[in-house]
Amino acid sequence: MRRRTWKGPACLPWALALLLAIPLQALAADPLPSWNDGPVKQSIIDFVTRATTEGGPGYIPPEERIATFDNDGTLWQEQPVVQGAFLLDQVKARVKEDASLAKRQPFKAVLEGDVALLSSMEEPQLMELFAATHAGKTQDAFAREARAFFQTARHPKLGVPYTQLAYAPMLELLQYLRAQGFQTWISSGGGTDFMRVISEDTYGIPPQQVIGSDLQERFDEGNGHPVLRREARLDHLNDKAGKPVGIEQRIGRRPVFAAGNVRSGGDIQMLQYTKEQPRPGFSLLIHHDDAEREFAYQEKNDASLKAAREGGWTVVSMRQDWKRIFPEEGR
Repeated sequence: MRRRTWKGPACLPWALALLLAIPLQALAADPLPSWNDGPVKQSIIDFVTRATTEGGPGYIPPEERIATFDNDGTLWQEQPVVQGAFLLDQVKARVKEDASLAKRQPFKAVLEGDVALLSSMEEPQLMELFAATHAGKTQDAFAREARAFFQTARHPKLGVPYTQLAYAPMLELLQYLRAQGFQTWISSGGGTDFMRVISEDTYGIPPQQVIGSDLQERFDEGNGHPVLRREARLDHLNDKAGKPVGIEQRIGRRPVFAAGNVRSGGDIQMLQYTKEQPRPGFSLLIHHDDAEREFAYQEKNDASLKAAREGGWTVVSMRQDWKRIFPEEGR
C-alpha cells in the first residue's frame, strides 16, 4: 500500500472537501463521478430514478425514502476501527486504576498497539471497552474527549486525520440521495455518541440521524446543573440482528436503501431487512478488495457475499467500481 502524505486541515466539512476535490461541472453532469461506469453505478441510478418517478411502478413517496448506512468500512476505513484507536488513551488511564485489565483482551491488545487485533475487533468488544472506561462520565465530557481525539489523531499507516478517510464515492452517494429527497441515516455498531461528534461535518448527517450502540445512561441533577451520566452497562448493541431493531426503534420505517460492507457479517440483517419487503428495497454491499489503494480483506466464511448472492444485493468491488477511494486522490 502506498503511504499518503496529504496536506490540509484536520477536519474539513464533508461538503467543502468534496467540492474542492470534484469539479462542479462533473457534479452537474454525473452525480457519482468517483464511480466507474458499469452495472453497479447504473443499478444505483436506475433505482433512484424509479423511486423518484411519480406515477411509475417503482415510485416511493418522499416520506418513505429512508436510506441507512453502516459507518466503519462502509462510509470510511476500518483498518483499524477508529473507535478502537480512540480508546487507547482511555484504556491506559483505566489500567492505572486496575492493573489486572492489562492482561485481558481486548485491553491487552489496545495497550500493545496491536493493529491487527484492533482491526478485527467486533462491536461487542469495543462496547466492553467503552463500558469499562467511560462509566460515570457525562455526555458532555465524553464529547469533548472525542473531539480532541479527532483534532489530533492520525491513521497509523496513511498518516492523515481519520476524517479525511471517508470514501469519496460514498460521500457522493449520500449527496445524490439527499438531492433526490432521501433521508440519510447512519446505522452502525459503533458508539452513537462517538459517531455523532463527526457525522455532520464528515457526512452531512445530523446527530439525530445516527443510530449506534449505546451504554445505559442516568439522569444526574448535578447540584442544579442536570447532566446525563454513562453507566457500565450496555443498553443496545446495534450490530447484526440488533440493527433492524435499532432502525425500527429510532426511525419507525423500514429503509428502502441500505449499505453495509464485508467484514464480520454485521450488516447482513440490515440489508436483508431492507431488501425483503412488499416493495423490494436496494441493498448495497461494499467489498474491500483493493490492497493498493486501501486494504483487502474478507470474511472467513464469506457470509456477507453469500447472503448478497442469495438476496440479489448489489456488490461493490472497490477495485473495479471506484475511480478513487478518498477525496484527496487525484487532486
